[in-house]
Amino acid sequence: MKTYLLVGTYTGSGSEGIYVYRFDRNNGALTPVDTASGLSNPSFLVVAPDKKHVYAVGETEDAGKVYAFSFDTANGQLQLLNEQPAGGAAPCHINIDSAARNVLVGNYGGGSLSVLPVKEDGSLAAPVQTIQHTGSSIVESRQKEPHVHAVIFSPDGKQLFVPDLGIDKIVVYNYNYENAFQPLTPGTPPAVGIRPGGGPRHFVFHPNGRYAYIVHEISGHITCFDYSTGRLVPFQMVSSTPATYKGNKASGADIHISPDGKFLYMSNRGDLNNLAIFKIDARSGKLTLAAHQSTKGKSPRNFMIDPSGTYLLVANQDSNNIIVFKRNKLTGRLTATGQEISVPKPVCLKMVEVEQ
Repeated sequence: MKTYLLVGTYTGSGSEGIYVYRFDRNNGALTPVDTASGLSNPSFLVVAPDKKHVYAVGETEDAGKVYAFSFDTANGQLQLLNEQPAGGAAPCHINIDSAARNVLVGNYGGGSLSVLPVKEDGSLAAPVQTIQHTGSSIVESRQKEPHVHAVIFSPDGKQLFVPDLGIDKIVVYNYNYENAFQPLTPGTPPAVGIRPGGGPRHFVFHPNGRYAYIVHEISGHITCFDYSTGRLVPFQMVSSTPATYKGNKASGADIHISPDGKFLYMSNRGDLNNLAIFKIDARSGKLTLAAHQSTKGKSPRNFMIDPSGTYLLVANQDSNNIIVFKRNKLTGRLTATGQEISVPKPVCLKMVEVEQ
């Protein structure tokens, strides 16, 4: 297997765009391969199921963009195909359905989400559906209006879950790509609330499809849901901060589960700059805090676990570095490998495995 790492960034502070590296699965080393330049804040990425196309948001405060690329798996080269409007300001998250029929974008600044059809050549058509959220919540400085933060498909691809930080809800949609002009319709129920002031951000399903977990960006908590009936039913809320923590800037960010389903990881920015590591109870899905690990940088915006579960890579946005950790698969704990690269304002990490 050949493995590539794609890195989305914020431009304007030295970054040129999207960076591509070769990833050595033997020691975690990263070697530069390509850079897609001339882009505006290609912060968040998604790789198409065929691994031959990549899509990125253009996270600008005015009308945001969505970029489509072809990806040459033989040499790791990205080629821009086209760009389209995102249907709202500051798009911060992007996804693609399993049939590669539509790309979906969450617009943080605009408080909306859009659906963009994928053409036969992998390029994108203009949005066919944009849904505007409304409402607010109790933290006036952060929650005066909607802020869509992610667009996450259910394991069967028939539902879309949209955490909205501004209204403290996970908005639920039914998804059907065969309905070309209205693939999204309100779910049942249409939304699931979290504790007011939490600020729902990123959301992940357990590999078994029975549980789901969401980061509260503002409060630094995680809410756990049972999904065995096809609806989100909360059963636990835990703090991701150390018991001795007295600050108020936890700023929860990303969340991922190890491929074997035994451990959950969540990143904290602010004045913590760490990963909270939780053990997942196999029978109940409940979380137990196992450890905290410094990310050896500032503002761990995004991180990822490689498909084998051997490595965890962290993108520290404000210290401009990516750190490679080795995972202990029995304890979930992390050890720095010594592998580190400098990347300006790294925001999103995506890995592509292809046969050589």
